[in-house]
Amino acid sequence: MTVSIQTTSTNDKKEKYKILLPQIKSLIEGETNRISSLSNVAAALKYSFDFFWVGFYLIENQMLVLGPFQGEPACSRIGFNKGVCGTSWAQQKTIIVNDVNQFEGHIACSSLSQSEIVVPLIHQGEIVGVLDIDSEHLSHFDSTDAFYLETLSNLLTDYCF
Repeated sequence: MTVSIQTTSTNDKKEKYKILLPQIKSLIEGETNRISSLSNVAAALKYSFDFFWVGFYLIENQMLVLGPFQGEPACSRIGFNKGVCGTSWAQQKTIIVNDVNQFEGHIACSSLSQSEIVVPLIHQGEIVGVLDIDSEHLSHFDSTDAFYLETLSNLLTDYCF
C-alpha cells in the first residue's frame, strides 16, 4: 500500500499530527513485520516534521537495542536508566529534555542534537521499547508532541507488539 505523507502548509504541529496519525495507522494495519512498520513510522515522522533524528530502541536482553531509525548513525545499545532513553524506560514515562547538555548522563550520539523527547512503548503493562526523537533546536518539544506521540505509541503497541 502506498500512502502519501501529507501535512498542512502551516506550522501547526497539532494539525500535522492529526493528519499524520491516520496515515500511520493505514501504513501499519495488516503489516505483520514489526521492523517494517517501525521503519515506515520513523520515516513518516522524520519527513513530516523535519526532525533531526527519529528512531526506536527495543528491549533485548535487558538493554535498549537500536531498531529502525531515520537520521545519522546512533548508539547501538543503551542501558537501563542510562541517558534519556534509559531513564524513560526506568521511569516508564515520556521525558522531554529542552537542552540535552543540561541532562545529567545524557548520551551524545551527535553533538548536533540539542533537545529530545522519548516516549515509552508499553504493551500489556510492560515496556517493550522507546520512541526517541531529537531536534537540533533547543526546547523543540512540548506537551503537544508528548500527547500525540503517546497516542502514536499506543497505536504502535496495538498493531506491532
